[in-house]
Amino acid sequence: MAGIGNDLVREARKRAGLTQRELAERAGTTQSAIARLERGRSTPSFDAVIRLVRACGLDLHVALLEYDDSDWMLALDALRMSPSERIAYAVDMANTMNRIQGAATRGVA
Repeated sequence: MAGIGNDLVREARKRAGLTQRELAERAGTTQSAIARLERGRSTPSFDAVIRLVRACGLDLHVALLEYDDSDWMLALDALRMSPSERIAYAVDMANTMNRIQGAATRGVA
């Protein structure tokens, strides 16, 4: 199974509109090496992933951020609700958003 580095290289190549052969030529490697990497048969180093992404004309930005699991907690809360409770909650949220949007349009805070 392919890892994140493998997936990043494949996604970068596709976004750049390159074939595996074209990426290989830009990166100074072989088409078969790119194919093995994309299929998860080889695991690229972090430096290799960055080099291959840049060969596609893209850049990779990585940042360490504080962990925020609030979306996960909201999902777990929703799973505790019955389907009808989830629908009522969604309708209530949509109505609230419409009221906020209307107030913003009218310039009311």
